[in-house]
Amino acid sequence: MTEHPAAEEIIRLKKESGAFIFAHNYTLPEVQEIADFTGDSLELSIKAAEVKAAKIVFCGVSFMAETAKILSPASKVLHPVPSAGCAMADMVTAEKVAQYRKSHPGTVIVAYVNTTAAVKAEVDICCTSANAEKIVRSIPAEKSILFLPDCNLGRNVMNALGRKMELWPGYCPVHHHVTPEMIREARALHPGGIVLVHPECPEGVVREADHALSTGAMLRYLLASKEKEFIVGTEKGILHRMKKENPEKIFHPLLPELVCPDMKKITLEDVLRSLKEDLYEVVLPEETMFRARKAIENMLAIK
Repeated sequence: MTEHPAAEEIIRLKKESGAFIFAHNYTLPEVQEIADFTGDSLELSIKAAEVKAAKIVFCGVSFMAETAKILSPASKVLHPVPSAGCAMADMVTAEKVAQYRKSHPGTVIVAYVNTTAAVKAEVDICCTSANAEKIVRSIPAEKSILFLPDCNLGRNVMNALGRKMELWPGYCPVHHHVTPEMIREARALHPGGIVLVHPECPEGVVREADHALSTGAMLRYLLASKEKEFIVGTEKGILHRMKKENPEKIFHPLLPELVCPDMKKITLEDVLRSLKEDLYEVVLPEETMFRARKAIENMLAIK
């Protein structure tokens, strides 16, 4: 993968500058290949809190780059394509969360990490798809909970824990339109294939699948599994790492069109330009970062 001229230049520049490159599991394969660390939202959050790099180049969507800045405030964080946003994150605003809190005092507000820094600044604690159940379980039973913005992840957590929560009406456009029938059709085509889906999928899809896991948990499951064939119901960028780490196993995308266009916006040329010209720096108000950091640190403190 590093034969690309831009890749070779990126590797040289990041060594010279001491830059650290993050990439999400859904980004382009060639972008994952030049990253110093590739992972899911939880893994990236933890790593961002640990890294002491002067410069971070974040290959993912905007809320992830913001999270890296919040957790590494001393670092210059660059997001190569600022327009790489998140439709789900755009489905909730800080103003609406503040209004909800005013009319529901005492409710614990849990925000999926797929939210803007401004929204994180208005909530009590964050979660990811990997630790959502653990975070909700940590909240005292007598407390009311608002879970935002992903109603599918929230409902799947409710079903798993038997814990009632209010759910914000947001969703991931990639996962929201997966149906149980799609899984049944995939099983007919690939009998014996183990079906892995993301918990951002609707509850009927999660029931129909063999496992509902974050991307990081999927990768760990595959490394440990003795099964040889899998049907993958999440954004197809994950297939790169799955095949690379498990060359002897067979993977079928549940649907070829499970693609997040924003995750695919960042190219090697964008990363190279960002490194060369210090484009585009993530700048957030100090007060927003301080308040958002508390919500993220509350999450990271739950072991």
